[in-house]
Amino acid sequence: MSAQEILERAKAQGLMIATAESCTGGMVSAALTDIAGSSAVFERGFVTYTNAAKIELLSVSPATLEAHGAVSEEVAREMAEGALAQSPAQLAVAITGIAGPGGSEHKPEGRVCFGLARTGQPTRTETQEFGAPGRAEVRARARDHALTLLLRGLNSPG
Repeated sequence: MSAQEILERAKAQGLMIATAESCTGGMVSAALTDIAGSSAVFERGFVTYTNAAKIELLSVSPATLEAHGAVSEEVAREMAEGALAQSPAQLAVAITGIAGPGGSEHKPEGRVCFGLARTGQPTRTETQEFGAPGRAEVRARARDHALTLLLRGLNSPG
């Protein structure tokens, strides 16, 4: 997985990318925009750390947040779909999780939920359990996994 490869494939397919990030705080956007020429395919990034930001910027449903909590595949789905709806991008990845320290019995440190939305395709969601290697490591692993998902989304027939 490399950000360079993501950008090259997106450009070849004529796709724009958006990100919707919570626990990674913009790290996926930074990884993509670190590369010269990324403006050809990186459209925008949403850093929605609070529930209010998720609701206001990405149209995440308050009912979904209430029923499932911010760290859930349901919210990750709505974040990814919201990033597409609030931008001209055709591919979006969303990340919401518990980087730590802390967590709970039901939502442990290191749990990160992802959403991948692409125009004309069903939105995919998944949860990764990164354990408790520390906040910086959870965030780095979440960033890298989100980049892998973007690459998978570009490899899907579109």
